Amino acid sequence: MKVLVVGSHGQIGQRLIQLLEESDEHTVRAMVRKKDQAAAYDKQGIETVVADLEGTVDSIATAAKGCNAIVFAAGSGGKTGDDKTLLIDLDGAGKTIEAAEKAGIDRFIMISAIQANIRDNWHEHILPYYVAKHYADRVLQSSSLNYTIIRPGILLNEAGTGKVLAADNIKIGSIPRADVASVIIAALNEKNTFRKAFDLIAGDVPIVDALQKI
Repeated sequence: MKVLVVGSHGQIGQRLIQLLEESDEHTVRAMVRKKDQAAAYDKQGIETVVADLEGTVDSIATAAKGCNAIVFAAGSGGKTGDDKTLLIDLDGAGKTIEAAEKAGIDRFIMISAIQANIRDNWHEHILPYYVAKHYADRVLQSSSLNYTIIRPGILLNEAGTGKVLAADNIKIGSIPRADVASVIIAALNEKNTFRKAFDLIAGDVPIVDALQKI
């Protein structure tokens, strides 16, 4: 399966690309916003395409042409304002969903945020972020795509353990970014994750087993 990684310059995206590069089952195309980011991946022999989430749906669809799946792991980041949260985390996600449909790509994995589906549990200091994630997820769920929505807890830069807790309503927790990337890889062909959404934190169940029990 050829996978377009949107948000390939982010911390989850970079980890995911390395796993896809090492995979015997999948190949990867990294979507980047800047030419210098593309150059860095080109040096590693990784296929890249330059496209901007603030650009057109057609430009994203062109970037995705020939791929079999899209992973949306993009985010505006904590140092930007609410305007970028709307433009990237919400509208950028919406454009990518439209682009997938336009390019005939059925499989779509979205990286969301823990409890994004339940308003009462949103963190007040990042409400715009949760609003963006909530409605981007709803757009995906109402689309024709074969989606999986992964809602990770607090993201950590620690070594992955390969063990997680994946369930529909986990209120709090954290998880290494490396394990989130591993869950994405495992979910690509795991039919039990098709058209499902779940929260994800560190746990004691091997990733493959956890996804089969959602």
